[in-house]
Amino acid sequence: ARRREPQNAPDTASDMRSMLPLLRRAAPAPVAARAFAAVPRAAPFAAARLAIPSAAPMPAAVSRRQMSTLGAGDDIEIDDVAYAFMASQALFTALETGIFDAIAAAGDGGLKLEELKAASGVNAPRMQTLLTSLVALKSLRRSADGHYTLSPNTANFLVTSAKYYYGDYLRYQMGRQFYHRMGALPDVMTTGVAPSYASWFSDPEVAATYTKAQHNGSVATAKALVKRLSFEGVSHMLDVGGGSGAFSYVFCDKNPGLTSKVLELPEVCATGNGIKATQKQAVQDAVSFVELDATSPDWPVSDAEFDVVLMSYISGSVPEAIIGSLYANAFKALKPKGKLIVHDFMVNDSLDGPPLGALWALQHVTVNADGLGLCPKEVISRMAAGGFDASKCETMEMIKGLTKVIIANKN
Repeated sequence: ARRREPQNAPDTASDMRSMLPLLRRAAPAPVAARAFAAVPRAAPFAAARLAIPSAAPMPAAVSRRQMSTLGAGDDIEIDDVAYAFMASQALFTALETGIFDAIAAAGDGGLKLEELKAASGVNAPRMQTLLTSLVALKSLRRSADGHYTLSPNTANFLVTSAKYYYGDYLRYQMGRQFYHRMGALPDVMTTGVAPSYASWFSDPEVAATYTKAQHNGSVATAKALVKRLSFEGVSHMLDVGGGSGAFSYVFCDKNPGLTSKVLELPEVCATGNGIKATQKQAVQDAVSFVELDATSPDWPVSDAEFDVVLMSYISGSVPEAIIGSLYANAFKALKPKGKLIVHDFMVNDSLDGPPLGALWALQHVTVNADGLGLCPKEVISRMAAGGFDASKCETMEMIKGLTKVIIANKN
């Protein structure tokens, strides 16, 4: 303690008490308890120091970030958060190099290092470094004899042949696009300058990469949502900012007789039509694309034309000032008793989480500097301003910890 005093010694007895967890780790429990009991409430640290047995020196590695008095899980894990970008890149790199697919193709026995080097084309020591990281992250398992196998979640969600695969969404949209956009967040926060989705998607390659990746992620969500909605008496749907058309394809496939019109940016429509060509003929006939920036005040649709207006991932992608006009336009486009369905990344009304919903809203800032981090209360208030009855709005969780659905009814 004397050696550390010039830099790190606490100044008061209260500081000494905050160090009790460290004392417990550094010495047997009775020793730490005696040291604490010997500290008068008002005593200066010089007096308290005398009560610390010489057998219990303060660990050399102690730093102030370890001195939190909060319980486990109640405080930020600084290093875990700061280094998280390394973990995400390890995951993206495994997808890019085909590691998960190669192991899956090998069967239950898995592959050894040299086999994975050959499969990935990375014949260098760095492959071992990547594999060790993936094992540490629990996406891979390593046996005693050096065989690598997949964890259950990796096998179910990150292998291209898996039923619930969404690796393309992570690989292309997260890894190749938003990962780099997030690097601009400090500048965007201080200057308010960021591209809009419309300007970002004016590049055909960017629009195609984003739309294909989002399609991979949206199909499963659409399949889950369609099971929770009633389409009885519904024949016409407007899919605003519908991207690839994923929700429209799933909804029309599950509800014969339903037609859907997708409003999207020109470059996105081009990619969407390409994806549409891979759908069943009946679905192709039911879905059409119309080029439009959804933030435009006028939509190329008639009043009271649709039974349902769907807005998935659009409310958080436009400037806050425009959200209300989107809902007002939806109100006009709906028939009496029609429904507006808003699906998006949202936090709880308490504004304290969940973490992934909050972080997705923050990610949107990098391409929508004037946007709004969504929560049900903010969405419903703007629905009411657009003409909907707030008292009849229904909120439900969609992707746990990430997205919510809010349904409004036109009286």
